[in-house]
Amino acid sequence: MWKKQFSNIFVFRGYLAGVTEARNSLLPVRNDHRKIMRFVYDLFYVICTYNDVLNIGKSEGLKANFYSHLYFGLYYESECNLELAQEYIVKATDNYKVDDYMWYLAVVHKQVRKWN
Repeated sequence: MWKKQFSNIFVFRGYLAGVTEARNSLLPVRNDHRKIMRFVYDLFYVICTYNDVLNIGKSEGLKANFYSHLYFGLYYESECNLELAQEYIVKATDNYKVDDYMWYLAVVHKQVRKWN
């Protein structure tokens, strides 16, 4: 459940107040068993790099690849960089199909944005 809250808080705060304010309002999350999500969280806090997240996504498999691309897309969307947001969300949905509610949510997001 925190995944949905995490992305919603960051993206909407990014739109309203800027990425710095969104970063400052992130809820603390610790001890997530999914390595990719720990790295995504660290990326939003500028503790690791994009390459770190991509490398973990690759090493952890299909689902981790999906999440790395999805959260890159959401991050760029929070910065109002819609070109990169579209690139990563489309990659997440088209290249890393997983049976996960977040994948289905990403597909709806892509359709609503008309990023087909």
